[in-house]
Amino acid sequence: MNAGARRARKIVRELRREAREGELNVVSLIDIFAILVFYLLVNALVVEILPSPKALQLPESIAKEDPKQTVLILITPEDIIVDTKRVMSTADAAASTTTVLPDLKYKLNEETLMQVDGAGAGQLTRGDVNIMADKSIPFHVLKKVMATCSDTRFAKISLAVIEKEGAEAL
Repeated sequence: MNAGARRARKIVRELRREAREGELNVVSLIDIFAILVFYLLVNALVVEILPSPKALQLPESIAKEDPKQTVLILITPEDIIVDTKRVMSTADAAASTTTVLPDLKYKLNEETLMQVDGAGAGQLTRGDVNIMADKSIPFHVLKKVMATCSDTRFAKISLAVIEKEGAEAL
């Protein structure tokens, strides 16, 4: 063999070796991304977040308790909404002379009654209810909504608020 052919073969071998060194093993990257996606899917289902309409401005509080997934009553300056369905206008609620709002009571009575844990056979409740009200809503309207909730046998009434800045120190 002549020296030129050997040199050519040596150059070809070096080029092949350099090409192999640049390879990237994507199997391990796929495994890492699969684990990451699985982790994000599992943890995304744990968080419970109440819907926050942009038109609603919640009051601030130092309360630390997280909201539960329950019946949700939204009180906007225009409407009272139960679980995304409009029940009545806020103006009608303010103008009402009764402490219990009939339209709201009718809608809340659609929720099923359940047995109270550890209580007698006759004690039934509808569970918990969360109220999200704009901070501009007059208290007498909020009081009527809460009275209607207790009249329809909700065991616990919670008001949604925004955590105040600096509340961590308390």
